[in-house]
Amino acid sequence: MNGTLLWVDDEMELLKAYVIFLEKKEYEVVTATNGQDALDLCQERSFDLIFLDEHMPGLSGLETLSRIKEISPTTPVVMVTKSEEENIMNQAIGSKIADYLIKPVNPNQIYLTLKKHLHKREIEAEVTNTGYQQNFSKIGMQINDSYTLEDWMEVYKRLVYWELELSGTDSEMSEMLKMQKAEANNEFAKFVRKNYLHWVQNNEERPLMSPDIFKKTVFPLLNQGEKVFLIVFDNFRYDQWREISKDLADDFTFDEQLCVSILPTATQYARNAIFSGLMPSQIAEMFPDLWVDEDEEEGKNLNEEPLIKTQLDRYRRKNTFSYFKLNNSSDSEKLVERFKNLMGNDLNVLVINFIDMLSHARTESRMVRELASDEKAYRSITASWFHNSPVRELFKELAKTDASIIITTDHGSIRVNNPIKVIGDKNTNTNLRYKLGKNLSYTPKQVFELKAPKAAFLPSPNISTTYIFAQNDDFFAYPNNYNYYVNYYKNTFQHGGISLEEMLVPLVTMKGKRRK
Repeated sequence: MNGTLLWVDDEMELLKAYVIFLEKKEYEVVTATNGQDALDLCQERSFDLIFLDEHMPGLSGLETLSRIKEISPTTPVVMVTKSEEENIMNQAIGSKIADYLIKPVNPNQIYLTLKKHLHKREIEAEVTNTGYQQNFSKIGMQINDSYTLEDWMEVYKRLVYWELELSGTDSEMSEMLKMQKAEANNEFAKFVRKNYLHWVQNNEERPLMSPDIFKKTVFPLLNQGEKVFLIVFDNFRYDQWREISKDLADDFTFDEQLCVSILPTATQYARNAIFSGLMPSQIAEMFPDLWVDEDEEEGKNLNEEPLIKTQLDRYRRKNTFSYFKLNNSSDSEKLVERFKNLMGNDLNVLVINFIDMLSHARTESRMVRELASDEKAYRSITASWFHNSPVRELFKELAKTDASIIITTDHGSIRVNNPIKVIGDKNTNTNLRYKLGKNLSYTPKQVFELKAPKAAFLPSPNISTTYIFAQNDDFFAYPNNYNYYVNYYKNTFQHGGISLEEMLVPLVTMKGKRRK
């Protein structure tokens, strides 16, 4: 049986051919000739879908629709009517009908409506599974043939596309995609190890990286006389951007690209690089008061506003700017209230911390870990937060202006599963995806090691400081209390190392569609 239908029409005698057609398609069809009988049937049993005539004696179709929604709010109702009056259509749509058909209808229209509203998920799952199966080999070949960063960006976009497509279905293909993504990350790590030093040492030849965002994205817009809002979502992945972009599509046009987060893919390094326009060791040398070493107690991201000022000064720019960090709803609400004042600045920089806070809360809280149990749930919580947050109200205000909005992040994160043993002294940092120290013990082939940090423009607290970076879904664990440590951190979202998710991050320029 494909489903149980209720068809309500005062001329059911004329519709017997439709009923027979649907019964041959293995639907059970229950009929009623007036609204009251339909309501009584809805009280007695449940239906998968209801066809409802608009013009009936007694209760009208719209009145019946309203009462049906009280009894069974989730049952899809398809209005079938001879009327094409706009106000009737508007009332029906406003009452949340599933569809609207104009008489005379043919059997194929009815069948298509059932396909759309009762079997959509199965059809989508089948088509999506087939589509990914057909693309599996192509993506595999693309992974093997990726020799440039542009190649890898295309691989990552395709993987995220299929991840989002498959996440909307109960597909057995998801496991195949997970394995293919792991293969891609393994090859991407080799690519980064081979090319990273060349990128950071050649400013003009390298891809767009964290220190280049102001120079290559923000300043050109300011030069054109644009008002610019730079919005940095801390710890924001490309797949999360794809989710919240659905909420913004009605209000904005997008110019979407990916850029590269520097190593370590962590706030202290990558975000300070964005705001200063410098690599970490350059910040430490040129502005020692604004750089905080790993072993210092001071917060690592407290000097972002003065770092922005140093970059504007270095390029001899006279642009007025503001800087705000939004840690909670109250901060966002206050910013929305003073939005008009922001338009007096050439540049407004906003840092939004929710996603990073979610990532850390997921590690520390069993309840949050249950809520964000995997990538799909992690994206869903991000999208739900954004849709209901005052930050969304800020974007609605921005859509009314002529300002250019740039959305980006300092780094992404990856769900870690594979522990790798490392030993360090008491001064070794605590991050699970990168370590630096002078007495690190590890297996070199398992990591990307930098024994000469200055070559990568990283600070070197000691002459013998070495940096090591985890790859794929690895994370560093200490031999002491190893099992507890592994069980606590396994399946958490971490950042600091090398992966597609951490390093290839969104950089999106937007303009409002509904400008005044």
